[in-house]
Amino acid sequence: MSRIALLSIDVQCSFNARGYQTLPETPLFEARLLQLVAECQQRQIPVVDIFHVEAEGPFSFASGQVQRLPFLTHQPAEVFHKHVHNAFTDTGLDRWLRERDINQLIISGLRSEQCCETTARVASDLGYQVSFITEATLTMPLTWQDQTFSVNDLRTRTEAVLANRFADIHTVASLFAE
Repeated sequence: MSRIALLSIDVQCSFNARGYQTLPETPLFEARLLQLVAECQQRQIPVVDIFHVEAEGPFSFASGQVQRLPFLTHQPAEVFHKHVHNAFTDTGLDRWLRERDINQLIISGLRSEQCCETTARVASDLGYQVSFITEATLTMPLTWQDQTFSVNDLRTRTEAVLANRFADIHTVASLFAE
């Protein structure tokens, strides 16, 4: 029997400094993440909040921004702070999950192609079954070598590299339809 946990990665006020609230995709992301959290709580699936912390700037504790974005009001089962792109390195998350016999993870949060994708890859390598809920992740446009990749470009790329290798790709509805 699988034991499941939802990871809510970097859904923190720090991202307001990076234009989070100005993205046209933000309202749908918030709606889907709220739906995902509610579905998990209804099924008694623990929700784990992960926050990114840096020494300075909006991701530092001193900024006061390392806290959940206000649209989320759930009570997390646990909170972990990370200093790298994945939620496992030096956080205690793996130990916490294994102590609870959790072997399946649902991934959601901010920066689909960075911290969410990296966490999914590491989780898979550690032996977890991973469900990546793309509509409950969000990123920002990214420019590289004079080319700008849209939010949709980055989501599609993330799904392509994770699917059938590191994670099952789901919507909120398809995850709970199984």
